[in-house]
Amino acid sequence: MPSPFPGMDPYIEDPEIWGDFHQNLPSEIQGRINPLIRPRYVARLIPYTTYETVEIEHPRGIRPDVGVWEQQRAERMLREASAVLTPAPVTSKVELEFPLEIVRVEIQKRDTLELVTAIEILSPVNKRRGHPAFDDYLKKRRDLLYSRVHLIEIDLLRGGTRPPLLNPVPPAPYYVTLARAEYRPQVAVWPIQFQDHLPIIPIPLLQPDPDVPLDLQAAVAAVYERGGYADLIDYSRETPPPALTEAEAQSVEEYLRTARRD
Repeated sequence: MPSPFPGMDPYIEDPEIWGDFHQNLPSEIQGRINPLIRPRYVARLIPYTTYETVEIEHPRGIRPDVGVWEQQRAERMLREASAVLTPAPVTSKVELEFPLEIVRVEIQKRDTLELVTAIEILSPVNKRRGHPAFDDYLKKRRDLLYSRVHLIEIDLLRGGTRPPLLNPVPPAPYYVTLARAEYRPQVAVWPIQFQDHLPIIPIPLLQPDPDVPLDLQAAVAAVYERGGYADLIDYSRETPPPALTEAEAQSVEEYLRTARRD
């Protein structure tokens, strides 16, 4: 069953869904690009690890079963210790860091593995001001923009702080940005509304090789179907935060109403 939305589905932004989606989308993009760029280039998945900080009693979305079990075990041990210790200890909480793997797609020359195009799919931690991954991503982005590498940013998250642009762009819940090496500082930006299909993105290679197309809508739809999100998402609930604007809320309700009729 397809998503009820013509473009990006805002319910995928739920932390219980997003992690799975964010792991699957790069692989889908890799699979769609490779047949178009071989044998001169290869699209590869490049993982890197950051850390997410959570309170042990709120492990939602990050190894919840392990976190809950460990918390219950710790509380039981503390109760048993309190029965024999004088005076009894007080309880508090600590923050734990869990490794969070993020994957990007890199198009490289097959013979030298020279990086030609980097495709970044933004994660919540990349947009969370004050998080180490936020600063790390901005530094990596700056390094790429000062290099001869093409950079594509896919931002399918409404929340958080977006990577900076010098000139204002039309407001939208989602964006795709293409920074061609030879055109910088000029970049192409696709502002994407709820009613819009996700764009077909031109993927630049080394000159004089022509761009290859990436149908982002088809890639997202394939991940939605393969991930079984239609069965996981409860569309009777409100959309995940941040809050929708009035116009966005009307669009969401219209698409859900149409899906219920169908």
